[in-house]
Amino acid sequence: MQRRTLLTAVPAAWGLAACGFKLRSAPTFAFQTVAVTPEKNGLLAADLIRYFGNAVAPVAPGAGGTPPQVIVDILQEAREKSVVGVNASGQVREFQLRIRIQFRMRTPDGRELIVPTTISQQRDISFNESAVLAKEAEEVLLFRDMQADLLQQLVRRLAAVKSLDPP
Repeated sequence: MQRRTLLTAVPAAWGLAACGFKLRSAPTFAFQTVAVTPEKNGLLAADLIRYFGNAVAPVAPGAGGTPPQVIVDILQEAREKSVVGVNASGQVREFQLRIRIQFRMRTPDGRELIVPTTISQQRDISFNESAVLAKEAEEVLLFRDMQADLLQQLVRRLAAVKSLDPP
């Protein structure tokens, strides 16, 4: 039984390797230090600071400090909730939740590496007035999930910058 499993698994692994398949790994960045603005105001900015950890540097370092190699500006972060469905008596039956961020990446001397770009996520959520607390908790979880998705998209876009040198 083990031999048969091995005989089928090995060719499958070779086939996947031959087609260029590889597991997603941690992204590599063209920079070692980054500043995130607004540093503590937005929820996504706080998540991005947490993601980069020790690589985060202040925009204006103190005496003797080195400036960050890049600055990620979170220009706008908006959360929206709109009604998309009502029943015959006009009661809400469905909402649409949206998060939209606009960001850019630049060097400390002002050269833009990523022009202002908008990323958005949206989810639909049904509503039932007999389960208001449960639906509010579901809404919080959906917003948190969308924020995590936006963070991953943002990180992948930052990783796509391969050089900090001017063209």
